[in-house]
Amino acid sequence: MSERQPETMEEANEPDNEAQPTSEEDGRPTGGAVDAQRPADEREMSPAHADADERAPLLPGEEAEGFRRRWEDLQAGFVDEPRQKVEEADELVRELMRQLTAGFSDERSSLEAQWDSGEDVSTEDLRVALKRYRSFFNRLLSA
Repeated sequence: MSERQPETMEEANEPDNEAQPTSEEDGRPTGGAVDAQRPADEREMSPAHADADERAPLLPGEEAEGFRRRWEDLQAGFVDEPRQKVEEADELVRELMRQLTAGFSDERSSLEAQWDSGEDVSTEDLRVALKRYRSFFNRLLSA
């Protein structure tokens, strides 16, 4: 891959932005050496590491596969019945969202039941729950 040459003197004198990624919010460097200076638990929760271990499935394998099969069937029929297939796509997405919502609701209910009974919820359980929420949140934003 060839490197792009600066077109002007100003461009030639500017720091290489690709070598030092910055935050869109405040322009400070992100990732790399700055990230390495953070404690491990803080790095794990940072957006820069969100995708590293975030691809845990949101649904059990057989449920996810069922949704995928239904999508493929729906898509295959689009040419013959486009309007009907778009309506089916809308319903399939709604059903998937209901399923995801139910899963997160069940998880939250389980944690709340432990809190309500006076049980301590382990920090590890809370960390895992927060990671799942973060993963889902980031996936929604990137979609």
